[in-house]
Amino acid sequence: MSRLKAVKENNAKRRTRPAASDAGASKDAGENRENQENRLDESARGLCVMAGVGVVVGILAGMFGIGGGTIIVPALVWLGLTQRHAAATSLMAIVPTSISGVVSYAAGGNVSWLAAVLVFCGLFCGGQVGSWLLSKLPERVLRWIFVFFLAFVIINELASNPSRDSQITFDVPGMVGLVAFGVGAGVLAGLLGIGGGAICVPALSILFGASDLIARGTSLLAMFPNAITTSVANARRGMVHAKAALVIGVTAAVTTPAGTWIAGAITPRAGAVLFSAYLTILLVRSLWVALKA
Repeated sequence: MSRLKAVKENNAKRRTRPAASDAGASKDAGENRENQENRLDESARGLCVMAGVGVVVGILAGMFGIGGGTIIVPALVWLGLTQRHAAATSLMAIVPTSISGVVSYAAGGNVSWLAAVLVFCGLFCGGQVGSWLLSKLPERVLRWIFVFFLAFVIINELASNPSRDSQITFDVPGMVGLVAFGVGAGVLAGLLGIGGGAICVPALSILFGASDLIARGTSLLAMFPNAITTSVANARRGMVHAKAALVIGVTAAVTTPAGTWIAGAITPRAGAVLFSAYLTILLVRSLWVALKA
C-alpha cells in the first residue's frame, strides 16, 4: 500500500510540473512583451524633445506650483515608454524641479513650512501605496484614472476664488486634515507619476485657506521628499529611466525661477484660468489616447 501511495504521489508531481513551467513561461512572455513596448527614443531628436519638455515644465512648475508630471508623462509615452514607466520616470524628474521651485518661493516668503511637513507625512504613506498600485494596474486603467483626475482638477480650479492674502489656520482638526489629505494625494501622485502639486495647490487654497502663492510654494516643498521616496520604490521595481529623468529634471530646475516670477506678476484669478486652460489641453489629449487604446 505504501509503494502504491508513493507511485501516486510521483505521478501527481509530474502532472503539476508542466503547469508551473507554463505559468513561468507566461510571466516571462508578459515581461518580454512589456520590454519590447518600452523603448525610449534616445536619439538627438529624442533628447531635444526631453530638454524642451524640461524648459516648459520648469516654467509651469514655477507658475502653478506643480511638479510637471502632467506634461512629462504624456511626453515620455510619446517618446516610447509605457504609461507605467513614464509615470515612474516622471516622479524622479520632479525632484530637482520642485527643489528649485521651493527655493524661489521661499525667497519671497511664500512657503508654509509646518503645512508642508504635515502634508508630506501623508504623502509619504500614500505614495508608497500609489507606487505599488502603479506596478499592478493595467495600462488602460492608468490612462482612464489620469483622464478623470484632470477633469476633477479643472472643475475645482474654475470653481475656486483664489486670494493672495489668506493664511492656513493651524488648529487640531486642520492639522489632522492636512495629514489625511496628504495620504490621498500621495496615492494619486504615486499612481499617476505626478508630484502632487495639481492636487495640493487647489486643495490648500479651497480646503485650508492658503493664498495662491503660499499654496504653490508649500505644495512644492511637500512634494519633493515624497517624489524622492516614491522614486526609490519605483527604481527597485525597475520602472525608472534615469537618463530621461535627469535630462528633463535638470533642465526644468533651471527655468523654474522664471515661472515663479510670472506667478507673482499676474493676478490670482488669471493664474487659475491659465492653469485650467493648460489642464484642458492635456485632458483632450489624454482622453483621445484613452479612447484609442
